Amino acid sequence: MAYVATRGGERAIEQAERLYREALGPITPERVAELRLALPLLVDRVMGEASLYDPDLAALALAQAGGDLYEAVLLLRAWRTTQPRLTIAEPVRQAEILTHRRISAAFKDIPGGQILGPTLDYAHRILATEVMEGETFTPAPVTPAATPAPARQPSLADWQRANGLVADPPRSEVAPDDIPDVTREPLLFPASRAHSLQSLARADTGGLLALGYSAMRGYGNAHPTVNELRLGEAEVMVRHPSGALFSAGRVRVSQAEVTSKGKSGLLDLGFCATFGWNEVKVIAGATLDLNASGAAKGSPVEEEFVLYHTEPVEASGFCIHFKLPHYVTFQSSLDALRGAKTAEKDEVPA
Repeated sequence: MAYVATRGGERAIEQAERLYREALGPITPERVAELRLALPLLVDRVMGEASLYDPDLAALALAQAGGDLYEAVLLLRAWRTTQPRLTIAEPVRQAEILTHRRISAAFKDIPGGQILGPTLDYAHRILATEVMEGETFTPAPVTPAATPAPARQPSLADWQRANGLVADPPRSEVAPDDIPDVTREPLLFPASRAHSLQSLARADTGGLLALGYSAMRGYGNAHPTVNELRLGEAEVMVRHPSGALFSAGRVRVSQAEVTSKGKSGLLDLGFCATFGWNEVKVIAGATLDLNASGAAKGSPVEEEFVLYHTEPVEASGFCIHFKLPHYVTFQSSLDALRGAKTAEKDEVPA
C-alpha cells in the first residue's frame, strides 16, 4: 500500500491540534481528580487495556484525550514504555484477594457463600432526570450486614477439584525470571498460556464482548456458565533485597472462571483476569479462553483470531490509518477503472 507524505501543511496540522485542544479546555489537577472520582470504571478500563495500574495517570489520559478511550490507552501505554521494571510481584492467589463481590451462577451454595457486593445487576434502569432540574441525586446509605462476610474467600475451583468435578489444570506458574512479557515480546502462535492470559487481560473490552457473545450464541464449541466472578483488591507483594516480603499496596482486580462440561466428563474451566473492575470483559475473556481449545481454524473463537483482533491500540491504529493520504493507490485504482471502461468502449461494434 502506497502513501503520500503530508508536506507543506505544518501550520495547518498545528492549528488542527490546537482546535482539538481548545475544544477540551484547560486540563487541571482538579479536573483529573474529578474524572477519577466520577468515572472509576472507565478509569479501570483504561488501566487494564494499557497494562499499567495508576488511576491518576489513567484519569489524566482520559482528560487529555477528551474521553477517546483508544487515544487514552495509547497515551498510557506510551508513558509505560518509559518506566523501568523494578521487580516482579509474587503470584496473587484467589483465596488471598480482599473480596468485595463474589458470585457463582453454576452453584448456589458455594464455600463462603454468594456475596453480591457493589452491582447494578438488579437495579431499575431509570435515568435521574431530576438532576437536570437542579436537584441532587443522593444514593441511599448502605445498611451494614449483621454478620459481615469474611474479607477473603476460598477458591471455588479448588473446592471443585477436591470433589472430583474438574480436572487438574496444566501447571502454568513459572519462575519470576522466566515470565514472558507480551508488551516486550512478539505474540507467536500457538501462544504460551502466560502470553494468552496477558493478551486477554489487556484486550479491548468491546472486542472481547463481541467475540465472546458470538461464542455464547453458538459460534463457539462450548457454552459457558459463570463458575465464579470475583471483584476485589489484591496485595502487591514484592521481595525486598534483604529477602523479606512486603506489601507495596493494593490494586483493584477482576477475575472470572466460566465452565462447561468437557469431553472427559469433568468440567472444563476458562479463565480471565484484569486490572480494575470490569465484569463484562473478564466473563467474555474467560468464555473465549474456554472455547480456544479445539477451535476450528478461522472461527471467531480461534486463539489467533481472538488475540490479534482484540488488541485495542493496534486495531484502532490500523482503522484510523485509513485517514492518511492514499492518493497514489486510489489514483491507480481510478486509472485501472478508466482503462477498463475505455477498452470496453473500443470493443463495442460500430
